[in-house]
Amino acid sequence: QVQLAESGGGLVQAGGSLRLSCAASVLTFSRSAMAWFRQAPGKEREFVAGISWSSGSTYYATSVKGRFTISRDSAKNTVYLQMNSLKPEDTALYSCAAARTWGLPTRVGDFGSWGQGTQVTVSS
Repeated sequence: QVQLAESGGGLVQAGGSLRLSCAASVLTFSRSAMAWFRQAPGKEREFVAGISWSSGSTYYATSVKGRFTISRDSAKNTVYLQMNSLKPEDTALYSCAAARTWGLPTRVGDFGSWGQGTQVTVSS
């Protein structure tokens, strides 16, 4: 099982930027995709952005498209989430996850390894 560790969260004003990192402990060339999810208090965990580990193809939730960018550094076994133009509604615990299915998954059940999460708080 892949162990994941997120970092980079914090408090930022609306309109600001943050860059999250997710370091994976195991290099798995067959890993299909990695993704970022978020969960706000009282809400369900939701998909934010994903990236195919092999091809680098990216996909996003509608709510963050054009503001967030997911990328990966294969040499460092790390996935990043660059978040720009942040809004108060982006406030949540952000977690990265490694998929256990092929393709470009977005459902929580398609991911088998999860990090502890990093808190992002956007003030208005």
